[in-house]
Amino acid sequence: MKKAAIVITTMVVLLFAQIGTAFADTNLDKTVNALIGTKYKTAGTTTSGFDCSGFTMYIFNQIGIELPHQSKSQAQEGSWVDKNDLRPGDLVFFNTDGKGISHVGIYLGNDEFIHSATGDGVIKNKLSEKYYKTRYVSARRVIGDDLYTQLTEEAK
Repeated sequence: MKKAAIVITTMVVLLFAQIGTAFADTNLDKTVNALIGTKYKTAGTTTSGFDCSGFTMYIFNQIGIELPHQSKSQAQEGSWVDKNDLRPGDLVFFNTDGKGISHVGIYLGNDEFIHSATGDGVIKNKLSEKYYKTRYVSARRVIGDDLYTQLTEEAK
């Protein structure tokens, strides 16, 4: 359990650290891989299984940011961000059921985001993939500039 906590803490610090525009070229890939494959679990909020909002809630809780456990509710947090201004750590929202916001992930940079998908568990995808591109709704920034600066400085 202690090892998992260290991996999660390291991932969170690296998750929100952008070095240049090629975010995927940092050590983030290795760290995120520790959670990739964690199974999907309806209403899941732990490393034994996550739903999409449980995953984002869990990650943000690691840095002291509380999020509600529903993608629609998370879409009301923080401030709106234009898709062209996304930075690592922003929440990205999708309409996957035809009824409005129904899915959330965390933007990683370089067109990638990480999320817990129903059939796949925790995975990375590109925003430009046809499925996500056509279902993208909006993004929210829940990490304030001061905390973002602190997290990026710690990762250097």
